Amino acid sequence: MTDLDARLAYVDARLAYEIDAVAAHDAVAAGEVLLVDTRRLESWQHGHIAGAVHLPQSEIASGIESLPRDRTLVVYGWGPGCNGATATARVLLAAGLDVREMLGGFEYWVRNGFEVEGALSRQEPDPLVTAES
Repeated sequence: MTDLDARLAYVDARLAYEIDAVAAHDAVAAGEVLLVDTRRLESWQHGHIAGAVHLPQSEIASGIESLPRDRTLVVYGWGPGCNGATATARVLLAAGLDVREMLGGFEYWVRNGFEVEGALSRQEPDPLVTAES
């Protein structure tokens, strides 16, 4: 395998595994995916994506059996600086579940102005990251 082939394979793998907030929003609306919030309880209570399920790392062992196996799970954490969703995705993938990781996490979901639940009030969309219509 050449260096170029290796780079292309890496990029192809990322594109197959990662999903951005806009595509995740569309997939949720189409009923294709279930969002899984991997953050700790205090973060979940502060605010989370509407319709998501809560599965913090500390509860993976006890909660994995309750996850559906008939659709893709999209895991998310706080944002680009958080790798908790990556760690959870690794466990879920190893257990045979179909998993993708949402780029930007909760931060970019909120910045796009998509619906959230919890104590966090809905914020105005950030014009620098929202998709143009």
